[in-house]
This record gives sequence, C-alpha cells and structure tokens, in this order.
Amino acid sequence: MTTSTASVLQQYEIIAGYSGQMLLHAQSGNWDAVIDLGKQYYAAVEQLRLLAPLGEEDKAARKRLLTKILDDDACIRDLAAPELARLGVLLGNMKRHQAVLRTYCAPARTQP
Repeated sequence: MTTSTASVLQQYEIIAGYSGQMLLHAQSGNWDAVIDLGKQYYAAVEQLRLLAPLGEEDKAARKRLLTKILDDDACIRDLAAPELARLGVLLGNMKRHQAVLRTYCAPARTQP
C-alpha cells in the first residue's frame, strides 16, 4: 500500500465514520445533527475526488467501506422518510391555513 493509497482509504474511513454518526443521530431523531454532519460528509466526499485512484490490491478494502457507507445511507433514508412525510403534511396544513386567512381576513374592498 502506497502513501497515496493509504490516504484514499483513510478518506473512505472518514466518510464511513460520518455516515455512522449520521445514522446514530437519525435513529435518535436528532435531525439537526444529521444535517450538520451531512455538511462534513459532503466535504469529505469532495476531498476524496482530489485523491489518486486506488490500486487493484486495495479495492477490497474500499468495497467494504463503500458497502458500510451505502448501508448507512439507506437506513438514514428509511428513518427520514416518515419525518419528511410529517413535515410535508405540516407544510400543506400551513398553506391551507394561509389561504383561509387570505380569503376571510382580507381587507374589504369598497366599490367605486
């Protein structure tokens, strides 16, 4: 394993660490922490793009890390779906409430 390869695998480890932390926070319903960690996750992925590709001998290690990252991502999405649906309902209710207020609380217009 070369230094370049080690840094690529280290970056995958960092990304996998973020995805694991995001999953833990999603499981506890701490969505603000998930979003904050998501920003760090994204930055780590962008950093990975700048590194040299892996050699054949290290692709198995990358595969293990990618599998963990993708599994964490799928679990986070499963946990987020009900929360997103709930927020969608709340937004829909707010829009209906605003429409009712505009309709019934609008200033009366006088006819010329």
